Amino acid sequence: MPQYVVMFPADDEQEWSAGTAADHQRTYDTDAEFVAALRARGGAVTGGAALAASGMARTLRRGPDARPLVTDGPFSETVEQLSGFYLVACDRYDDLVTAAEVLVRAHPVVEIRPVEED
Repeated sequence: MPQYVVMFPADDEQEWSAGTAADHQRTYDTDAEFVAALRARGGAVTGGAALAASGMARTLRRGPDARPLVTDGPFSETVEQLSGFYLVACDRYDDLVTAAEVLVRAHPVVEIRPVEED
């Protein structure tokens, strides 16, 4: 069964941090609705995780002398950061996209990419 990564690249960390437990629960409920809709179409979530705050990131870049340069913080200097992802399996890409439509109620942007098959 083909695999895909469903990512949340535009979540606002400050908004999440300021949110209440009820705000967070609405997001969790929306995510659970996605999982149920995916299952109803024959797919499954096979993995995933919420990511720590972007301030915990370290970014490595190739420097001018080809040596790695390590900096604290995320690659992007915006409020929007990748907040988490699901790894899913689904026979039909269109079924996954349809199931994922509910996610934009809780996440401003949802990006879905097929995982390269070997």
